[in-house]
Amino acid sequence: MDTGAWIILALIVIFILFMIAMYNRLVALRNQVKNAWRQIDVQLKRRHDLIPNLVEVVKDYMSYEQETLRQVIEARNSAVKAQGPADTIAAEGVLSGALGKLFALMENYPDLKANQNVANLMEELSSTENKIAFARQFYNDSVMSLNNAVQSFPSNMVANMFRFTEATYFEVPQAETAVPKVNLR
Repeated sequence: MDTGAWIILALIVIFILFMIAMYNRLVALRNQVKNAWRQIDVQLKRRHDLIPNLVEVVKDYMSYEQETLRQVIEARNSAVKAQGPADTIAAEGVLSGALGKLFALMENYPDLKANQNVANLMEELSSTENKIAFARQFYNDSVMSLNNAVQSFPSNMVANMFRFTEATYFEVPQAETAVPKVNLR
């Protein structure tokens, strides 16, 4: 073999190794996104398990708010049935809104706020919400890394060749991003 053939062979080997490395990087990023989603899923299950207990404890106190309690349970049931990130994200947004409305109404019931069972459940739910927020942040960071690799040259060529797709961000519902209004009067 002459020198030109060796150079061409070396370039082919380098190209193949480059493609393998890029493919493996994309696989690792995709798996990181899947793992991050599973971490969110664990926290959402915990949240879903706490909500019926909370509703059960508060329903006797909130006899005039049965419609709100029904909305919370329906939103929770929809969130439990959701399949895949896109559906889950939408269902969790509705559930967050329903819970926000419930928490706002609970402020009108001093006996309810003083109940130790309610306080414990609220603390558990608050802790779970924080864990969901951290898991959502990790998930979105993982999604950004994967999406950058899928969109950037030259890894986008490998991504297109092997049908890697962009992942969906877990965005905060509009209701949670609104600035609360405080009235000090």
